[in-house]
Amino acid sequence: MTTKTATRKTDSQEQSFDKETYLRWFKDMVLMRRFEEKCGQLYTMQKFGGFCHLYIGQEAVLAGMVTAIRKTDRIITGYRDHCHPLVLGESPKRVMAELYGKTTGTSKGKGGSMHYFDKERNLFGGHGIVGGQIGLGAGIAFADKYRGEDHATLCMFGDGAARQGILHETFNMAMTWKLPVIFIIENNHYAMGTSVARTSNVHDLSTLGESYDMPGLAVDGMSCEEVHNAIAKACAHVREGKGPILLDIRTYRYKGHSMSDPQKYRTKEEVEQYKQQDPIEHVRARLLEKKWAKEAELDAIDEAAKKAVEEAVKFAEESPTPDVSALYEDVYATPDYPFEKD
Repeated sequence: MTTKTATRKTDSQEQSFDKETYLRWFKDMVLMRRFEEKCGQLYTMQKFGGFCHLYIGQEAVLAGMVTAIRKTDRIITGYRDHCHPLVLGESPKRVMAELYGKTTGTSKGKGGSMHYFDKERNLFGGHGIVGGQIGLGAGIAFADKYRGEDHATLCMFGDGAARQGILHETFNMAMTWKLPVIFIIENNHYAMGTSVARTSNVHDLSTLGESYDMPGLAVDGMSCEEVHNAIAKACAHVREGKGPILLDIRTYRYKGHSMSDPQKYRTKEEVEQYKQQDPIEHVRARLLEKKWAKEAELDAIDEAAKKAVEEAVKFAEESPTPDVSALYEDVYATPDYPFEKD
């Protein structure tokens, strides 16, 4: 049986993907977009607290990633993390319940928006400390190498986190020990409200690993095709024992850094320019162009995503709030620890 494929020209090669891959990208990205749009509405209604960082505009990074990795590979990221569990297959209901702080959430409501964790899907956070996950990602990869397990760790952080000192210490150790870790900068061009051009003398972040002999690659983060291929190659690289690789995946967030961001640091024209490259619309156009789907079918997928999100909200609203006693659960301590006495 011959599978029809669509192609996208790049500077280096012609890339091919089949109908099923494009449909998956479309479904994944539409679900992410509708989920985050609803989260924005719910946050303004004070349905859940803390900070809230939306992923709208960056969906191609995760959609392209998930079709390029194995289910056993490890993911660790920062606090813009609601969509990671969705694309890894977690139920929108459990994700929403986690944001609501309810017991039916993946971490019983104790992680919330910024510290999402999903052990079953090898998602190790969700980290509120900027750049804190960089060292942890290398540590996960070290553990896998120590045990002789064949996994890749995808350590994701923003362009702002790339300014943290831990990045250089981690890059040095990861290259010295040839750890199977892919460092991914989700480069949306702004560290909160400050552009890369104002925070670094080096504007091409793919070169940050050069002083450690770490290979780096710039990737179009608005293209599922480009992201998939870059991550697939990176996974092959680290699985072969060649050590880490750095991907500067250049994307864009349509919304502010967080829900409290007035976005005075960029123009509406700039945002609109990036929206012209919207990855969902690109994949939609590809499916229609190749006659792999009709408008009505794609609209039905969109409606199904909206329905799933509404069901997730209902589930979260009706789920129980943790009892105060839950404060003392899942707190780790060594019983009868032999403290030294004066």
